[in-house]
Amino acid sequence: MRIALIAHDRMKDELVNFVDEHKHIFAGHRLVATGTTGTRIMERTGLKVHRLMSGPMGGDQQMGSLVAKKRLDLVIFLRDPLTPQPHEPDISALLRICDVHNVPAATNLATAAIFLEYLKSRTKE
Repeated sequence: MRIALIAHDRMKDELVNFVDEHKHIFAGHRLVATGTTGTRIMERTGLKVHRLMSGPMGGDQQMGSLVAKKRLDLVIFLRDPLTPQPHEPDISALLRICDVHNVPAATNLATAAIFLEYLKSRTKE
């Protein structure tokens, strides 16, 4: 499975910790992340991550393109709902394209954990 990993600045620590805690699951999948998030995940976990541009510099749009081209199967995007983002239109477009192409998108740790439970159940079959 091809999994996108994105996090706003205030959420990066949470995403990095989440991936590290579940790296035995993530290790079996192809990971794609936006710039800084991808670097931090690689440094902390040792997992291979294909990095795109940072979100505000076009990474969110790159992710949307990958979704539209059917090159991503799951998006985990930990958004900071309490801080306005200057690239909010790009974020909305990415989530919209996930809906259009029926690609699951987790925007918080609770939904991300549910998706991981599904991935674990698939690997046991």
